[in-house]
Amino acid sequence: MTRQIILPPAFQPADAGRRNMLLLTQLRWLAVGGQLMTVAVVRFGLGIELPLLQLLMSTATLAALNIASHVLIASGARFTDGALAGALLFDVIALTVQLSLSGGITNPFAALFLLHIVLGAVLLRPPYPWGIVGATLIALGLLALDPTPLVLPADMPVDPVPLYLTGGLVCFVLIAVLLVIFIGQISRNLRTHDAALAAVRQRAAEEDHIVRMGLLASGAAHELGTPLSLLSVAIGDWRAMPRLRDDSELQEELAEMDGAVRRCKAIVSGILISAGEARGVAPEVTSVRKFLTGIVEDYRASLLPGALDFDDRFGADVTIVSDPALRQVIGNVIDNAIEVSPDRVALTAAREGQALVLDIADRGPGFAPEILETFGQPYRSTKGKPGGGLGLFLLVNVLRKLGGEANAENRLDGGARVRIVLPLAALAMEGAR
Repeated sequence: MTRQIILPPAFQPADAGRRNMLLLTQLRWLAVGGQLMTVAVVRFGLGIELPLLQLLMSTATLAALNIASHVLIASGARFTDGALAGALLFDVIALTVQLSLSGGITNPFAALFLLHIVLGAVLLRPPYPWGIVGATLIALGLLALDPTPLVLPADMPVDPVPLYLTGGLVCFVLIAVLLVIFIGQISRNLRTHDAALAAVRQRAAEEDHIVRMGLLASGAAHELGTPLSLLSVAIGDWRAMPRLRDDSELQEELAEMDGAVRRCKAIVSGILISAGEARGVAPEVTSVRKFLTGIVEDYRASLLPGALDFDDRFGADVTIVSDPALRQVIGNVIDNAIEVSPDRVALTAAREGQALVLDIADRGPGFAPEILETFGQPYRSTKGKPGGGLGLFLLVNVLRKLGGEANAENRLDGGARVRIVLPLAALAMEGAR
């Protein structure tokens, strides 16, 4: 079972406008095809005289507008409600012209105006839908004034009343089918819009949580600095005392205590550097291989021999700027793996295209299904400890800032694997901020 954390697309209001304009162009292409088919059936199938030149010019104008719309959509242009309303008004005008040349308001396809009203009500914010309603009423009034009548052949064997009813039925079916298709697509667009907005809100909440955690960590680091310095001085004094100098066992324990205090001071300094509070500390220029080797060596110094296996498949080395936050979150994943699998943890580094790929595998019990489902969310942990799950939460969010991603899975042969994918451009010297 795998749970992958993928960067959600940034929500842009312009995307909804482009999708809606694309819907209108699709509808217009259907209208162009339907008009050509209807003209062919009426003129050549039923033998009814029509002003073909004017009707074809109107259809050609719709096709030209559609081509221009596709060009604008492909260029990434923004489409406001005003632009969408203008496109619908153009369709209303085109339909008015075609109906005026083919019977006016008595044409059974005059009901197609209803389609434009419904689309305007769904796609546009007030007062634009009322503008479409007003334009439609004006169009119907003009069609009732002086339309070009349809002249049926004198020898036409078909009764015009059933023919009119058949045309009305075809118009009803056409409207129903188009509404189901396009309203369904509009609903999907709205769901996509809502999902994107929810993702933005979730990200904002997570980033606010990170800011609060950063302030807490920075404050704690400041508070811990003084007592750690006092402990370091006290341990140094104890080691120099004549009464304790000759006690080798006690000197060894004091040396271990001094090393632990130094380690804590280094961690505190790292927190302050990551928070941007260190003064006079320049970013460290290194390489991918040196960066990873440094992490591995730090862990190997405190683990059993062979407990951490490093498989370097990266290939040609790349110069980067070391990121303390990235080093910390990679360390969090290794810590988690060592905790459940102290005898064997494997770190594999590889290169896929322009990305660094790190696999951290252990031989522990693997992730619980609920952890995989909520991978990267804060306080999702089965350890039962306060603050559990923050390591993976920080991993996902640091990688998100760098344009990367993380996924986790349970291995078939036992244990778990966390994969980190990071664009090398995010760490390159020219990309350093």
